[in-house]
Amino acid sequence: MKYIFTYILAIMMSFGAIAQSDTAVSAKAFLIGENEKHFESLVSEHGEQLLNVCKNNMNKAYKLWVSLLKDLEGFANDKEFDLNGTKIWINLFWNADGSIRNIVYYPKPNSKNMNFALLSDFLSDFAFSYQFALTNETPFSHYGSASFPTFYIFPQDK
Repeated sequence: MKYIFTYILAIMMSFGAIAQSDTAVSAKAFLIGENEKHFESLVSEHGEQLLNVCKNNMNKAYKLWVSLLKDLEGFANDKEFDLNGTKIWINLFWNADGSIRNIVYYPKPNSKNMNFALLSDFLSDFAFSYQFALTNETPFSHYGSASFPTFYIFPQDK
């Protein structure tokens, strides 16, 4: 009888691990380290960087990035989700059509303490609803940093 209980418990734990990994793969946003295989595949599939897609125009890439962060902050305000004090390293992976495939992030040491599962859910909602202002022939990505509230100044066009 003791072995049957152990066997059933092992099976239940296996199904739980499978369900968790499936959820991580299907989630639009997750913490770096939650699903390394999926993250590695995203990196290899999204080899072109935002700056390259902007034809190495740093001002254009910066404006697009800052606009996305401002839109993220506006989305948070609309959803009454408090991002203030949040500081993260963030990787965005876009499909060629400009829709967000995934957001992968990690909190900086000086970020406010928060429930990161809720932040992942919030970022997933944003990813489902957001359309980036840029498209490309292939998927692309950007690795950056974000701090909220945003205090960015747009450079002057030359």
